Amino acid sequence: MFTSAYAQLSNFLQAITEIPENELQKLTNIFYPFSLTAGDFLIRSGEITTKIGFVVSGLLRLYYVNNAGVEFTKSFCPENDFVAAYSALLLNQPAQFNIEALEDSLLLVANYKSYQQLCTEHPCWQRIQHRFIEALFIKKEKREGELLLDDATTRYKKFLIEYPELENRVKQYHIASYLGISPVSLSRIRKALKPNE
Repeated sequence: MFTSAYAQLSNFLQAITEIPENELQKLTNIFYPFSLTAGDFLIRSGEITTKIGFVVSGLLRLYYVNNAGVEFTKSFCPENDFVAAYSALLLNQPAQFNIEALEDSLLLVANYKSYQQLCTEHPCWQRIQHRFIEALFIKKEKREGELLLDDATTRYKKFLIEYPELENRVKQYHIASYLGISPVSLSRIRKALKPNE
């Protein structure tokens, strides 16, 4: 099981850039298997975090909670996605959001400092890190644009494109909180779209 998890991580990274075999071996030195049961937290808001994880199987949700206790879903991390509270890691500050497992999940987790050290040891890791940073920036900019410019129906359609397999894996109120609308509004949108599907 764990061997196949490392193979999955290796395949994912090698799709980004060529990685020498001796460099791939280093993944087993810094990443270790980490299991979460549905409802468990990888990181809680307010905690100082040191972890970066790769989702082998399962599904995680990143979300904020305001002073009134209302949840706002930032994003979902399904299989083959990296997950972390990046700003908290970079600034060495407490995480501002929670990372919760929505399903039983298996991750490969590394200490972020160990991962940073790895990134200094060969150009392949620097290329991968550069690609991750670009992807995070694009995702953040795209998400901001959607929340500011798109109506709720357009945001829902884009959610279905970005996360094509998640609609049946995620509770409707989690999707609604990701879209910035109420579950009732989401229900209306889904109903209105059904005749066109």
